[in-house]
Amino acid sequence: AEPNPAALRSPGPGPAPSPKVLLSTPLYCTALVQISVPPPPPLLGASQKKKKTVKLFWKELKQADGPKKCRFGRGTVWASLDKVAVDTASLEHLFESKGKELAVTKVDGRRTEILVLDSKRSNAINIGMTVLPAIHVIKSAILSFDEFAISKEGIEKILTMTPTEEEKQKIQEAQLANPDLPLGTAEQFLLTLASINGLTPRLQLWAFKLNYEALEKEIAEPLFDLKLGMEQLASNQTFRRILATLLAIGNFLNSSNAKGFELSYLEKVVEVKDTVHRQSLLHHTCNLVVENYPESSDVYSEIPAITRSAKVDFELLSENLVQLERRCKTSWNNLKVVAKHETKAALKNKLTDFLKDCTQRIIILKVVHRRVINRFHSFLLFLGQPSSSVRDVKVTNFCRIISEFALEYRTTRERVLTIKRKRAAHRERTKTRGKMITETEKFSGAVSHPDSPSPVSMAAEADQDQEEHENMKNLLISRSSTLNCDQRGLRRSRAIRSKTSTKDDETSSQDDATDEIMDRLVKSVTQNPSGRSSSPKNRKRSRLNRKSREYEFT
Repeated sequence: AEPNPAALRSPGPGPAPSPKVLLSTPLYCTALVQISVPPPPPLLGASQKKKKTVKLFWKELKQADGPKKCRFGRGTVWASLDKVAVDTASLEHLFESKGKELAVTKVDGRRTEILVLDSKRSNAINIGMTVLPAIHVIKSAILSFDEFAISKEGIEKILTMTPTEEEKQKIQEAQLANPDLPLGTAEQFLLTLASINGLTPRLQLWAFKLNYEALEKEIAEPLFDLKLGMEQLASNQTFRRILATLLAIGNFLNSSNAKGFELSYLEKVVEVKDTVHRQSLLHHTCNLVVENYPESSDVYSEIPAITRSAKVDFELLSENLVQLERRCKTSWNNLKVVAKHETKAALKNKLTDFLKDCTQRIIILKVVHRRVINRFHSFLLFLGQPSSSVRDVKVTNFCRIISEFALEYRTTRERVLTIKRKRAAHRERTKTRGKMITETEKFSGAVSHPDSPSPVSMAAEADQDQEEHENMKNLLISRSSTLNCDQRGLRRSRAIRSKTSTKDDETSSQDDATDEIMDRLVKSVTQNPSGRSSSPKNRKRSRLNRKSREYEFT
């Protein structure tokens, strides 16, 4: 709709502007309408107190010293914005803070409490409070730095639950609006923490005091291990012999006369293999070292400090040292804040002495760190590393290469020694092959024992054995002559024996019975020599032989 020309006339005397111009410039007319309209009368509730409204937590922009021209215009976009009139009464009604109704929550329909925090924040605080002492104990412990009441983990937990200014303001407003209602557990906890002067500086100072020993140990011990590891590796004779053997093998293979090689090549020694047996270069090197230097060690067990240093990130260690120094400076600032609200002089003096001691120890630790790293660079030069690349070598990477190579060498050395022991045992078995057990050195040593019988007793036993042998020989000869007789002679001899046996006494009858048993045994053997089949024995023997062969192959 076009603007009415009569409405654009000014109240004073003078000719009215041309309506054609006004109609041709509607935007300009709109600006004139806004400027010429008098301000609205004040609202009825303007004199009343403003209600609490929802706050917008934005960051206000600071005005610059002067407008600066840029490619988009002069000054900022905020300077070119028009003033907008708003209905404050409507906004006050629409954005009125409902904290009074939201803060009151019924529980079980019987009692009410003030809940301001959202459920996620409230649950996190309630869970954290399960590992902490009571609220009043926490406040007194923080004020007095009582290490027995709250542990180091408890301090770190409280640091994550410190209230913000917004939370503190909401809880206080809800409590003022409902003085008769109790606060929720999480709200009461945050309000108690907020009542401690200098809460965050106190907690940070206390956490630094409790963590300093562990932080210093994490930096000092790896530095000491690195220093000790360099000494162990420099004085290890087996490591030098390994390097010498590798250098000799490499010079022969390369047909060169190199003075040395970079130790980073130790990573590839395991990968190089011969073309015949596919054994690694490390295996042949270890074999030569064991043959030439039987008293050599496995290297790995003699450089434990290098192994420990290989597990430490020394770049992170340097950052931790810088962070430790920064936290010490922050603790001094926190101590100044705490001292403003602290009335106990003894506690302030104790904290001051602690920070002074920490400052001195950090200075010493920085000096030690710098000297150990410089010594490591000198050690690399000692090992033949070019001076241009010394500072590019990482401490952790170098220690890892040495540690892994030493571990591989120990494994290969054990394998080589096992093979040598097996070959020695095989040679011993070859020496005794085809010999009786009595011809071996062990058996001969057992025969020539100092507790052997005397020659006199041995001669007496030999005479007795000879006499028994003669008697048995005569008995067998007489039995063989009897076997040569015919059947008739055998019957006659039996008849004669039967006749004479009736006339003999009791002692002779016992001897005749024994002779008769012997005759029957001899007769059965002579008449049927192959009567007993030996097949079961042979079958049993073959079965045993099969089992023994199976055992040999298994």
